[in-house]
Amino acid sequence: MQIPAVRPSLVRPVLLANLVGEVAIVVTGGVVRLTGSGLGCPTWPECVPGSFTPVQQQAEGFHKLIEFGNRTLTGVVGILALLALWAVFTHLPRRRPLHLVALGIVVGVLVQAVVGGITVRTGLNPFTVAFHFLLSMLMVVLATMLLRGAEDPEPGPRGLLVPPLVARLGWATSVVAFVVLVLGTIVTGSGPHSGDALQPARTGFDPRFVSWLHADTVMLFSGLVVAVLVAVNLTSESSRAKATWRTVLIVTLAQGLVGYVQYFTKLPEALVAVHMLGATLLVVTMTTGMLNLRRNPL
Repeated sequence: MQIPAVRPSLVRPVLLANLVGEVAIVVTGGVVRLTGSGLGCPTWPECVPGSFTPVQQQAEGFHKLIEFGNRTLTGVVGILALLALWAVFTHLPRRRPLHLVALGIVVGVLVQAVVGGITVRTGLNPFTVAFHFLLSMLMVVLATMLLRGAEDPEPGPRGLLVPPLVARLGWATSVVAFVVLVLGTIVTGSGPHSGDALQPARTGFDPRFVSWLHADTVMLFSGLVVAVLVAVNLTSESSRAKATWRTVLIVTLAQGLVGYVQYFTKLPEALVAVHMLGATLLVVTMTTGMLNLRRNPL
């Protein structure tokens, strides 16, 4: 029996919804942490022993609803991942790299659920929480790759749209971006928003020191983004690549501004949530920027 194909007009909306879902679960995960609801469901895979859903007599109060809502969204993200896999397999049958990316997203959702369970069962160990976040960023990268790759209807000639040196500079910028994300998780794990208001877990690092280390790395990253943007404008005729890296710079500057404001205003929850959203948008734009340095990247 042949699997029915997704209508061509629905492919992009499905892949876009998949990316939005991955971004949304990062933001709702941040809400869980910022409201101290990380142990709103104190066990896993059940919410409480004997029930997969919150129960009225739980001591966790409203925290149970926030944490359970985040767990429920995982199911929605899983459905979107399966729809994305269906879309690329049926509409783009010859695009094997896209098939692998879509399959990676489905597997990643399952892995994320398990890592989330480990995070709960380890009492929100800050390093496990950091890994959980970084894995979410990887999922955003894959979802972005899928959406961008599907814009090229058929595999065609491949190759760089910039000199190799510029591509290497882009990769160096990507590595520093990853370091920025890692340091960001350490800053969060060292500060007041540990995820559980009753039993806060900390990394043990000095929050001021890791915050400034994070800020210094952001400055390095910002300089590299400017360098890539200038290099792309000087060496490439691709208007898409130029526009994407301009967007990377805009998101970087906005994210840096939010970061400094939240630091000097003692980390208000709303700004921290905006900063987390900004981190996911930066990952989206960086991934797109790297892909747009190549012709038919996937």
